[in-house]
Amino acid sequence: MPLIELGFSPCPNDTFIFDALVNHKIDTKGYEFKIYLQDVQTLNEWALQGKLPLSKISYGVWPMVKNNYQLLNAGGALGKGVGPLLIYKKSANYNNDKIDAEKPNQKTMTVAIPGKNTTAHLLFSLAFPEVKNKQFIVFNEIEDAVLTGKVDAGVIIHENRFTYEQKGLSKWMDLGTYFEETFNAPIPLGGIIARNDMPKEEVKILDTLIKESVEFAFKNSYDNLPEFVKCHSQEMSEQVMRQHIDLYVNDFTIDMGVTGKNAITQLEKVSQIV
Repeated sequence: MPLIELGFSPCPNDTFIFDALVNHKIDTKGYEFKIYLQDVQTLNEWALQGKLPLSKISYGVWPMVKNNYQLLNAGGALGKGVGPLLIYKKSANYNNDKIDAEKPNQKTMTVAIPGKNTTAHLLFSLAFPEVKNKQFIVFNEIEDAVLTGKVDAGVIIHENRFTYEQKGLSKWMDLGTYFEETFNAPIPLGGIIARNDMPKEEVKILDTLIKESVEFAFKNSYDNLPEFVKCHSQEMSEQVMRQHIDLYVNDFTIDMGVTGKNAITQLEKVSQIV
């Protein structure tokens, strides 16, 4: 029985996507999976090393691994209104009439970013090319870094999009919207890659199985979120889990199509100029 090593994040969108596959709620054609649940920057680094045969990555790292991997059509995160946000903490003497004056100085500020090879870093660099002081930290530590003043601003992804306002933080820019308006394309956040040493027919089967897993999740798992999703999102409310899934899992996750492929090509062009 074939055993495939598969890496993805513990975030609700990924566990929602892969639940039916790894827990055999669909016919997996005899395949078994050894899963590695890691934050996306770790998965990016592993992809650069060629560690896993099948893995989720940020599209930001795709240009650096494309010689050793191929992109699958299913399982990715693309869409509109799904991009990372740049946030900051308003000063105590905040004045609505002087919003820009209250924001950190772009030439001197330090910004927390969820990984050097992430799409978030690429999109931030596109919008703020002059910012040089960057700290790369795990995505779920960024809000606290901004709140405590360790950094002046932060780029947030995943569930933090839904929690930053509750913590007293403010949005500076939607970096995804900036990309959408600049290139008239959906934002490519993350995709599934298969290492080139895997047989082509096997990759095709796995791509189809991931598509079936997503389709099963939409039909059977949305109203009652699976335990696999909940147990890896223990600090999230079910409402936030659903917001997370609604934001990142869509028709592009079933099949990126021509529109998705064109958006990835646009992002690759960005990676060459920032």
